[in-house]
Amino acid sequence: MKQITLHKQWIIDAPVAAVFGIMTDFERMPAHFPKVAESINVVHREGNRLEMDAIVKSFGKRYRVRMKTEILPGKGFVSDNDSYEFGTSGHEELVLAEHGSGTMIDYTYQVSVYKKLLRIFALPLLRIYAMRFWEKAVIDRLKEILKKPIAPTCSIQK
Repeated sequence: MKQITLHKQWIIDAPVAAVFGIMTDFERMPAHFPKVAESINVVHREGNRLEMDAIVKSFGKRYRVRMKTEILPGKGFVSDNDSYEFGTSGHEELVLAEHGSGTMIDYTYQVSVYKKLLRIFALPLLRIYAMRFWEKAVIDRLKEILKKPIAPTCSIQK
């Protein structure tokens, strides 16, 4: 087994609560981030701990992933993810912090690759492309979502 750690930080011009609300709404991840999540099904929930079955997209293919996730209220989440089909597992941490008038996103993903042949091809691709792709598919999309005006929630009575 070979492990690689991917890490990057971004600053988003939005409050922590807004970023947290989107990034921990796992049921809506496929709608929010269709380039990385095709479906997510919460199979068990106990407080802030969730177990989910997901179909994710990576390197142009779809893979089943079992996610065991803990939501850190107001701060982000940590998740242990297993993709037996793809031959990987990972420990993911998304931590949010106030940064000026916005939010700093601190993202770390430790990936273990079990299949020897996959390691030959996947590790270089992960090192070079994974965080670039995640930035475009998740961070840039998050910025778009946060710029959309919020529809009013009250109605006018006659």
